[in-house]
Amino acid sequence: MANLKEIRNRISSVKSTMQITSAMKMVSAAKLKKAQDAITAMRPYANKLTELLQSLSATLEGDSGSKFATQREVKNVLVVAITSNRGLCGAFNSNIIKESDRLVKEEYKNQNVSIVTIGKKGNDILSKTLDVIENNNEVYDDLTFDNVATIAEMLMDKYVSGEFDRIDLVYNKFKNAATQIVMTEQFLPIVPVTSDSNVNLDYIFEPSKIEIVEQLIPKSLKTQLYKAIRDSFASEHGARMTAMHKATDNATELRDQLTLSYNKARQAAITNEILEIVGGAEALNN
Repeated sequence: MANLKEIRNRISSVKSTMQITSAMKMVSAAKLKKAQDAITAMRPYANKLTELLQSLSATLEGDSGSKFATQREVKNVLVVAITSNRGLCGAFNSNIIKESDRLVKEEYKNQNVSIVTIGKKGNDILSKTLDVIENNNEVYDDLTFDNVATIAEMLMDKYVSGEFDRIDLVYNKFKNAATQIVMTEQFLPIVPVTSDSNVNLDYIFEPSKIEIVEQLIPKSLKTQLYKAIRDSFASEHGARMTAMHKATDNATELRDQLTLSYNKARQAAITNEILEIVGGAEALNN
């Protein structure tokens, strides 16, 4: 059994760890509330805008279709992996890295695949084995629509120029503080709605359906990317809060076990000292 000094040092170390993880949990909980409110308020608008433009794109014929909806033979694929700049958030980052690696090696094994990373953790790992052509860590320094729009414009330019035939987003969708869902979402080309249940509504388009689609689709794509990053941002804080909560619980359990071991060792030491004193007194009496 370890001596008393070693156990005391371990208890002190565990208590320090508990203070750190507990503080990180509270910080993440505070940030999560703001991030959760932002993505919850944004989702209905982003989803409805995407649905509307998909429906409009489906009604455009031939050359009238948007340049962002052009279906080409898929030879070159770009995967946008959205992770975080910091760790200590459980499997949040590793899940995105695994899914990105799976896409490259299984889903698109017959295509040329490149990676654009958003977040330092994804870039650090994926750049070692895959073709990472660009990294955007700085977007988290000031997460605004305008900053994300710059990245979306870069992606749109790469698709329109023919550099890539398909662009996918890989990110964590926020469900609640304890659950994040790994999503693989097609960014480009736009997938027209093909449901038979579509209702044919008699809309009057001004100035014209084509002009409306051409102007709104870039905005819709920027909104789609912003929503994905916002989802990932909220998921990060939820995952970190959960991870730090578990770490605090584990540290508490370890502290209690060490305290019990310390008390047992201390009791054993006291008992031995008493036995030695009694034994010495007996020896003198004899």
